[in-house]
Amino acid sequence: MAYMWFTGLIIFSTQILTLLVPECRARVPAIIVFGDSSVDSGNNNFISTVAKSNFAPYGRDFPGGNATGRFCNGRLPPDYLSEAFGLKPSIPAYLDPMYSIQDFATGVCFASAGSGYDNATADVLGVIPLWQELENYKDYQRKLETFLGAEQEKEIITEALYIMSVGTNDFLENYYAIPGRRSQFTIQQYQDFLIGLAEDFVKQLYALGARKLSLTGLSPMGCLPLERATNFMHPDSCAEEYNDLALEFNGKLKQLVAELNDELPGMKVVFANPYDLLLQLITAPSLYGFENAEVGCCGSGTFEMGIMCTPDHPLTCTDADKYVFWDAFHLTDRANQIISSYLFKDLKSNFL
Repeated sequence: MAYMWFTGLIIFSTQILTLLVPECRARVPAIIVFGDSSVDSGNNNFISTVAKSNFAPYGRDFPGGNATGRFCNGRLPPDYLSEAFGLKPSIPAYLDPMYSIQDFATGVCFASAGSGYDNATADVLGVIPLWQELENYKDYQRKLETFLGAEQEKEIITEALYIMSVGTNDFLENYYAIPGRRSQFTIQQYQDFLIGLAEDFVKQLYALGARKLSLTGLSPMGCLPLERATNFMHPDSCAEEYNDLALEFNGKLKQLVAELNDELPGMKVVFANPYDLLLQLITAPSLYGFENAEVGCCGSGTFEMGIMCTPDHPLTCTDADKYVFWDAFHLTDRANQIISSYLFKDLKSNFL
């Protein structure tokens, strides 16, 4: 049994290392990112909101040990996917003045931690709504055309891989946390409302030239450390109603992807589904070399995230690689790397 576990770990580790090997560049000249904290590389640093992570211990395992504004101890999935496609190892935030259009030409992030499909979700913490992410993308297109010329700009826009990862906040931060949307929609109606917003967003991207899109589904959000800690009916257990909701919503997203592929000529949309693998990391962490999947590394690991995840918290772990979760809501660098390796296989087969 021990031999089988060790062999499996070697094979899996080898698969992860494929992310470090540059792939063919021609088919994917850039990675362009929309979404929430699962993919925000630091845009919230430059807006007025409490939803920030540009301070220690965030970023302590990022190259250079810098707290970039990523809600992680290191890199996020788009960073790893960019490297896997033979591009740069990290994707800069569009609002970061340290970077120029030259940097953004091969990859750029418009995501904002705390955002959602629903504009009302972004209002909760005063972050960038999805419509504004799209407006920033339009501004990017104009700058890119000025920088490269119309022909090369069009090639990058058309051949770039667009990554969209959003939705968890719509349920956990908005629908179930404040009464507004619950008074307007049943949970089924709200899911359909969000699917409609996702469809509209993709069609707007298509009209602007996008042709390759990875639409990410929800994770088993009932197993987030924060949801475990507040699951008073079954203390420390996953909130299965939220997991069931995620599965149901993912089914609707998958159906939307099929419809979009039929409706939009020349467009290829892939449904990226991290649910099953992440659930396996959480329920059988030792198979992947983790020791803890119930709480986060930062602080007590049950409630801390953002401003509550402070550098002087005495309970913060020393080795985040042993943890699936970095804080009460977000994955560690190593978990992100594993998820990215898994998703890359499908993206590679579709876009390389």
